[in-house]
Amino acid sequence: MRDEYLKEAQKIIEDPNTLINVVSRRSKQLKFGNKPLVESLEKLEPEDIALREIIEGKISYLEWEDRDPEG
Repeated sequence: MRDEYLKEAQKIIEDPNTLINVVSRRSKQLKFGNKPLVESLEKLEPEDIALREIIEGKISYLEWEDRDPEG
């Protein structure tokens, strides 16, 4: 994983656990054949592609809200 991509992505998704989960899920999608949402002239690892997609605003996430089932 490229350090410069990681630092840029951390500015967008500040929680490290959330960032890890987003990158992990997206890199799995890429490994299973999903097309990258960013273009690159060089060969990038799926994790780096996922970080670039976050940096460029191509993917986002929703945080889980803890709700009381009673109300």
